[in-house]
Amino acid sequence: MKNTICLFLAFIFITSCKPKAEKEVVEKDVVVEIDKKAIKKIDVHAHYHHDRDYLKDFFEEWNMQGVLVDVAIQDSAKINRSWGEYVALAQARPDLFWLCSSLIGVGIDKPDFAEKEIARLTKEIEQGAKMVKVWKNFGMVTKDASGNFIQIDDQRLQPIWDFLKEKGISVMAHIGEPVQAWRPLDDPNNPHYGYYTQNPRYHAFKHPEIPTYETIIEARDNWIASNPDLQILCAHMGSMSHDVDMIAERLDKFKNMYVEPAARFGDLAGQDSKKVKAFYEKYQNRIMFGTDYGNNTPQDSLSVTELQEERTELDKDYNLRWQYLSSTDSVGIRNQKTIGLGLSEAVLQKVYYQNMVDFLRIE
Repeated sequence: MKNTICLFLAFIFITSCKPKAEKEVVEKDVVVEIDKKAIKKIDVHAHYHHDRDYLKDFFEEWNMQGVLVDVAIQDSAKINRSWGEYVALAQARPDLFWLCSSLIGVGIDKPDFAEKEIARLTKEIEQGAKMVKVWKNFGMVTKDASGNFIQIDDQRLQPIWDFLKEKGISVMAHIGEPVQAWRPLDDPNNPHYGYYTQNPRYHAFKHPEIPTYETIIEARDNWIASNPDLQILCAHMGSMSHDVDMIAERLDKFKNMYVEPAARFGDLAGQDSKKVKAFYEKYQNRIMFGTDYGNNTPQDSLSVTELQEERTELDKDYNLRWQYLSSTDSVGIRNQKTIGLGLSEAVLQKVYYQNMVDFLRIE
């Protein structure tokens, strides 16, 4: 009798627990896997200098298009650009790419500086430029005739902003660098360790003559505030990728400001995933998808094996970003281990595609 009672009580305990367990499973947050090809995409920050035989198929597999972003870089001899290469590729692959021109402040003291730059930009807009990029030369590299670093809010640039507003052309702004550039490079796990090791000229910690991070960000903010009718896409999360609260503060303040992460996914991955997800969800209409991916070697300089390896690596890199944004899997980006954001399909549609379509007024 005693054994019978024990068995009966055990049965009651098991059966009473079973519905509770099922309820817990139902209540868990389940992220439904999304087919990456079902989401149209625009890589808003690409640097494909040269065509590839695989490029068309690759972009079709990803259901993706891209913006070829020119960069004007000043060295001791001249200004280096890739505009001609990008125009050629966009003309060869008009179904895949749009164009972004560039602006640099070299010669800003000359009385006809703005006039000449506007004439050049007019031509490049006619060639297909949908945006104009300003780079970290402003604030960190280029100086005027008085030896002062030219900040992006310099009033001598204002005629150019007025011209772009009149033409309905937006600006992509890579102003400043991650805050780590002003700190010692003593941690190999720092997501920027490799870049500043290879590009020490931008490691501001070693160049005290470069203005402070705060000075450059303040000038950038002043420029945005002074041009509320100019649409501005701040590349690399506005050089504030280490702190989504800092980005959010600016997005709340400046309604003409948008952001994209490009090569700063590692900084996002270094922050709490729930916090980053909440940031993406709150500002889902103001965030775009960019990578900084591309190539700089002509195809005929590479072997068949090298081209295949290049494509494989590119696919791996895009997949990693997709995994971070769309899933809740464990992810490692630039030595930062984290959990994917698991964004909804609706948010992914905006971030990957619709926001840029609306920003550039394209179809």
